Amino acid sequence: MKPILTAIVALGIAMTALPAAAQNPGQIARVRGGASCPGCNLFQGDFSGLQARGLNLSGSRLRQSNLSLAVMNRTRFSNADMRDVDAYGAVFSSANFSGANLTNASFVGTFLEGANFAGATLSGTNFSGAQLARSTGLSQRQLNQACGDNSTELPSGLRIPAC
Repeated sequence: MKPILTAIVALGIAMTALPAAAQNPGQIARVRGGASCPGCNLFQGDFSGLQARGLNLSGSRLRQSNLSLAVMNRTRFSNADMRDVDAYGAVFSSANFSGANLTNASFVGTFLEGANFAGATLSGTNFSGAQLARSTGLSQRQLNQACGDNSTELPSGLRIPAC
C-alpha cells in the first residue's frame, strides 16, 4: 500500500510542476512578425509595441499576454481567451472582441473606437481612461461587471462603475 501511495504522491507533484498549457514560442514569434494565427497558444506572449493591422487571432489563447502600446487595428480577437491581458495605452480601432473572455483585463488608456464587444465577458475588466464612445455590441449588463473612471468615454446612454 505504501509504495502505491508514494507513487501517486510523486505523480501528483510531477504533474503540478508542469505548466498546464505552456505558450508556443513559434506561434508567438509568428504573430510578432505580423502574421495571423487563429486558434494559437499565445499564453503570456509579449506583444507590447507591436504594430500590425487586420490580424486574425480568433479563438487564440492570449491569457496574461502583454499588448501594452500595441497598435492592432481591425484585428480579430473573437472568441479569444484574453483573461488578465495588459493592454495599457494600446490602439484597437475597429477590432473584433465578440465572444472574447476579457476577465480581469486592463484596457487603461486604450483606444477602442469602433471595436465590437458583442457577447464579450467583461468581468473585472478595467477601462479607466479608455475611449469606447463609438464601440459596438456593448451592453449595460456587460459594463456593470467592468470598471472605469470619469475619463472613460462610453457610447451614449451607457455607464460604468468606478474602479
